[in-house]
Amino acid sequence: MHDVIPTLPDSDRPLLAASLACFAIAGVATTAVDGVELTLGATALAIVGVYGVARYAQSVTRRTLAHTALGLWLSFIGIAGTHAVGLETIGAVVPGPAAVTVVVLTAITWATLLAAAGATLFLCFREYGSPAPADEQVLDGETSDYSTR
Repeated sequence: MHDVIPTLPDSDRPLLAASLACFAIAGVATTAVDGVELTLGATALAIVGVYGVARYAQSVTRRTLAHTALGLWLSFIGIAGTHAVGLETIGAVVPGPAAVTVVVLTAITWATLLAAAGATLFLCFREYGSPAPADEQVLDGETSDYSTR
């Protein structure tokens, strides 16, 4: 019997969620009020968010990171469509205060944009940092179809 509990390779989803939260707060903070202190705080939060995305990228497989980056980009494109219509227009249509809707949509926009860019960047670092393209069969320990003599 094993003494260690195995962990899943993609068990660091809270890191990604925390990064998204940091990006969302930083995005809303920089668009809400102009101030040096607020901008410095938002920058610090964005740096923490990038660190979280980097740790997440190290803990998952390439395939999972690629799927995450693709999902984040598709989410960003979807939320960017609301900007084409106008955030105030959507805020007027959605029940509740329009200002809250505008802030939420702005936060989601910044979170998905920065997380998608970070995930893509770290995927590029991983791909271009590898010495040669890896063959899936070699990674899985399978032998090739060619016999060696």
